[in-house]
Amino acid sequence: MSVQDALKLADKMELDLVEISPTADPPVCRIVDYQKFLYQQKKKQKEIKAKATKIVVKEIRFGPNTDDHDYNFKLKHAIKFLEEGAKVRAYVFFKGRSILFKEQGEVLLLRFANDLEEFGKVDQLPRLEGKRMIIALSPKKKK
Repeated sequence: MSVQDALKLADKMELDLVEISPTADPPVCRIVDYQKFLYQQKKKQKEIKAKATKIVVKEIRFGPNTDDHDYNFKLKHAIKFLEEGAKVRAYVFFKGRSILFKEQGEVLLLRFANDLEEFGKVDQLPRLEGKRMIIALSPKKKK
């Protein structure tokens, strides 16, 4: 149908001629109420946005000389976070001269990753960034 005929038909029906697919050959148009069309488009976008998963990152902080009780307490929290579907970023914070214990911090983070092996997988191995040594874990997919 020619554009002029389509415009006349839309005018007769008191609706608007809306171009749906301009890249198609020939371009595809539809006769609709334009305000209603815009409303439906916004509604679809809002629905898509609501269905999108939001990634939550929880942080757990250790010291280079963290004791077993504190470690186990933080491990339980990390397990809970991973089961909820959140990512976990654990880091060892070095204050002052404690930067001398880099190896202890790395061993602590590797032990942490090893203990969480059945709940999550390691995204990033321990690496030193300034005064922090960071490791990132994400939850395993449920079957």
